[in-house]
Amino acid sequence: MTEAGTTAGEAKKVRPIVPYLKLPEKEGEEAVLVGVRCKACGKAFLGERLVCPACTAINQFEPVTFSRTGELYAYTIVHQSAPGIPVPYISAIIDLPEGVSVRANIVDVEPRPENLKFGMKVEMVTRKVREDSEGNDVIAFFFRPVEG
Repeated sequence: MTEAGTTAGEAKKVRPIVPYLKLPEKEGEEAVLVGVRCKACGKAFLGERLVCPACTAINQFEPVTFSRTGELYAYTIVHQSAPGIPVPYISAIIDLPEGVSVRANIVDVEPRPENLKFGMKVEMVTRKVREDSEGNDVIAFFFRPVEG
C-alpha cells in the first residue's frame, strides 16, 4: 500500500461529493448535475426520489440532466465560518433553467457586493476539495460568473 491508501500502480480515483453530481467518464465529457422530473406534474428535483413532494405521485419519475448554466438568485458573503475554512466566500442559490434551485459557492470572483448582481449568468465548474480516507480525490461543484 502507498501512503494515499491505494496499492502501488493503482490509479487514483475521483468521486463526487454528492450523489447528484455526475463526473465525466470519458475524455471530452463535462460534469453535470442529475436528477428526476415527475411525469405527473412536471416538477424537477436534484437526485433521486420515490415520491413527488409537489403532487405525491409515486414512482412517476424520468431522469433529467440539468444545465451547467443558471442565474444567481440570492447570495451572502460569509465572513465567519468553521475552523479551517477560508473566508470570505460567497454562498449562493442558483436557479437552473429546468426549474430547480441549487445551493453552491460562487468562485473566481472577489467576494464583494459590487461584483455580484441578482440574475447574473453563472456556469458550473468542478474542483478537487479534498482526499478521502482511501486517497481518492473528492470533487465538488461550484458556479462562477459567465464571462462577457
